[in-house]
Amino acid sequence: MPQLLKTKNEIDELVVNTIRFLSVDMVERAKSGHPGMPLGASHIVYLLYDRVMKYNPQNPKWFNRDRFILSAGHGCAMLYTALYLFGFDVTLEDLKAFRQLNSKTPGHPEYRLTPGVEATTGNLGQGFGNAVGIAIAEKFLSHYFNRKGFPIIDHYTYVLVSDGDLMEGVSYEVAALAGHFKLNKLIAIWDNNHITIDGDTKLAWSEDVLKRFESLGWEVFHLEDGYNLDLLEEIINKAKESEKPTFISVRTHIGYGTPLQDTADIHGKPMGKEVVIEAKKNLGWPLEDFFVSEEVLKYTRRKLEEGKKLEEEWNRLYEEYKNNYPELAETLEKVLNKDWSLDWLKEIEEFKEDMPTRKASGKILNVIADYIPTMIGGSADLSESVNTVLKKYGDFKAYTPTGRNIHYGVREHAMGTILNGMAYHEGILPYGGTFLIFSEYMKPAIRTAAISGLQVIFVFSHDSIGLGEDGPTHQPIEQIWNLRNIPNLWVIRPADANEVKYAWEIAIKRKEGPTVIILTRQKVKTIDRVKYASPEGVRKGAYVIAEAEGKPDVILIATGSEVQVALEAKEILESKGIKTRVVNMVCCELFESQSDEYKKSVLPPDITKRVAIESGIDTGWYKYVGMDGIVIGLNTFGKSAPGNVLFEYFGFTPENVANKVIEKWFNKDII
Repeated sequence: MPQLLKTKNEIDELVVNTIRFLSVDMVERAKSGHPGMPLGASHIVYLLYDRVMKYNPQNPKWFNRDRFILSAGHGCAMLYTALYLFGFDVTLEDLKAFRQLNSKTPGHPEYRLTPGVEATTGNLGQGFGNAVGIAIAEKFLSHYFNRKGFPIIDHYTYVLVSDGDLMEGVSYEVAALAGHFKLNKLIAIWDNNHITIDGDTKLAWSEDVLKRFESLGWEVFHLEDGYNLDLLEEIINKAKESEKPTFISVRTHIGYGTPLQDTADIHGKPMGKEVVIEAKKNLGWPLEDFFVSEEVLKYTRRKLEEGKKLEEEWNRLYEEYKNNYPELAETLEKVLNKDWSLDWLKEIEEFKEDMPTRKASGKILNVIADYIPTMIGGSADLSESVNTVLKKYGDFKAYTPTGRNIHYGVREHAMGTILNGMAYHEGILPYGGTFLIFSEYMKPAIRTAAISGLQVIFVFSHDSIGLGEDGPTHQPIEQIWNLRNIPNLWVIRPADANEVKYAWEIAIKRKEGPTVIILTRQKVKTIDRVKYASPEGVRKGAYVIAEAEGKPDVILIATGSEVQVALEAKEILESKGIKTRVVNMVCCELFESQSDEYKKSVLPPDITKRVAIESGIDTGWYKYVGMDGIVIGLNTFGKSAPGNVLFEYFGFTPENVANKVIEKWFNKDII
């Protein structure tokens, strides 16, 4: 048995070099990856896991753990290595399978896949925003649930960001909000190595980053000797006492200890055998691949017992909390289990008047909020337009953090990343709103929510040319199908006010992925449910809202406000003897999850005369109507005019739909 090292500095160096060279060996074996950051910044990750953060490797989901987000996800080899060394369920064999099919160690961190990974990162800037969202969740929940003597929610969020993260515009957006909300338990560490893929950061970057963060309300530190662990630990401890979020610039050297140090050549490809050998010799490391000494494991695996004790201490505190505050504890356990109440459904009365679906959504939200106390909403400066305000529950602010309305300012991308962060944290049901056209600003966050399986609800209003005079810059055309094309994202477009209720029910019940609810700006008719099918059909994704008398000759498929067009077109067609069924395709993804039997009952294969009606691009509809079907859509941009004028101009009228059907499949003389 080797003798333990005698000094802490020697232990630090040994473990840091273990992380460095395991990471290098992972990249070499995979023949792809990013060795530069692990060589330059492994000491930061080591410090956090060794003597800064509280966590339990045997229970990575322990609720009161500190969170670490590797926003610069390309450096994930060092994260996986740290998780392995400190006792998480990651093995040496997992490290050897880096970037291989179905391994626990993919090319960028993936939430749910690797124990200990807190967020899906790699698209630069996303992880920084997620960390802000996690810190917001901690601040809200701690103020909501903690009581004197019972700090049951009390943890820090650490995020490691790169030069590239800070160049992305979203970093500025989220940093501004973090400073504004005084998220004092958020600590960002900048791997300040001056190198990106193209070369020195001077090529495109000359701002004073520290002054930027200082002006945004952050506590700011710079550590020029970036490898002084004692000083870095001292700065982090100071940061934990601050009333502001903290930004720590750590001057590092990409590819530390190699002939390629401080060059772009070391960023994103294997170094090659000769360079690896030279680097190991430079740092006095054995040439053996995947070398780990027993001494290192004996030291790092102490965290198994330490973490277990930390959680046991918290469990004892929580049991006492439950005895003193049983109702609060019950609520906390429900929200952590996503046991969202559906009792609000019985409180929503049937809508009788015609109204924009955005207005109906706002009314429904304000009932839901009474039943789900940790539902937090917000908007990118459009709360009154999108109707996302929870009227009784105040605003989330630095000194009133139990407010449940977050004002993001005109920062859609920041909003998306922060919503994801709140979902990663757990305990919060987050939703956020903007105009459908501006979903483009937050697409990376929407896509990441889908990859990560996060329960986030995106509320997008002003859904079509029906918004009118604002014109083509604001009128969504391709956006609905762009969203539908994202795997694991459900897109719901209700036809009237009463369908909005079921849209929210679906979104709240769907816990394994994000949901988009798409709403109108303009008033739409409330459908007569005595004459037409119940809005409960929304629960199936698509349903027959109006049936033909006898076997249909033609099927009209529509969504949103265009369902009314289809219903009126049916009247015209049937007056001419053409039996017509109308299908309301509220949510394609939910419909596709139904049984084949149900899907065939709605869209019988033998009825091939089909028309899809939606005021957007026709992409995707041919799956339902066939190549010989008709799609009444828009493959051009809109125009500036009143919404009703535009619908008529672009052919979204009952008369045009009926004429298209008759011209294609029936005797033109009956027009």
